[in-house]
Amino acid sequence: MTYKLPRFPRMVSASALALALAASLALAPVFTTPAHAFFGRIVYDPTNHAENLLTAARTLEQINNQIVQLQNEAQMLINQARNLASLPYSSLQALQQNVSRTQQLLGQAQNIAFDVQNIDQMFQQDYGNLSLATTDQRLIADARSRWENTVGGLQDAMRVQAGVVGNIDSNRAEMSALVGESQGATGALQATQAGNQLLALQSQQLSDLIAVISANGRANALTEAERATAAEQGRIQRERFLTPGSGYQPGNAQMFN
Repeated sequence: MTYKLPRFPRMVSASALALALAASLALAPVFTTPAHAFFGRIVYDPTNHAENLLTAARTLEQINNQIVQLQNEAQMLINQARNLASLPYSSLQALQQNVSRTQQLLGQAQNIAFDVQNIDQMFQQDYGNLSLATTDQRLIADARSRWENTVGGLQDAMRVQAGVVGNIDSNRAEMSALVGESQGATGALQATQAGNQLLALQSQQLSDLIAVISANGRANALTEAERATAAEQGRIQRERFLTPGSGYQPGNAQMFN
């Protein structure tokens, strides 16, 4: 008994060929051609082709210009962010500590302090009450008080000078740090803040200089006041000695214990 094989492979190949032709027709580009092109010839227009190329080139140039503009705007925003960045270093605390030490030394002034009312009162007490009626004991006590004021003023001036000299190391370290921050600033704000802190450092140094000048001036003023009062006291004692009185009165004296 003889059997015939079914003819599926030939049918499948025909179907595949039909599908390929359909796909190629579906995927083929659609061209708009003049009416006379369907009659056997496609007309090429070089002018139209050149205009299309020129239009594409201009469009590409515009896109490139827009990209460059966006890059410039982004860089401008980055620069603005750098200019607005704050300085991460501050020397305010160290400068305030130096000023506080100098003020503390000035506040420890002995006897006649840096106070207007105190100065007036002490001068009236130690430098203004001299007369012929003042006893010798009072004159000696006043002279000793004036001497103590002078010595205390000189000591205070030296203490202020020592304190200011002690601030030099701290000021040097702060100046070095601020100069380094200024040179490494990434924006205008950081550079400005570093410059402002350098000005604050100079102000603190000027305040130390004023303190030294004031302490020295106080010491000199006390010295001159003592000298002037001593001259007045000598005049009073000389006048008292030359004033006629009961004359010399002998008495007992003990020497060398």
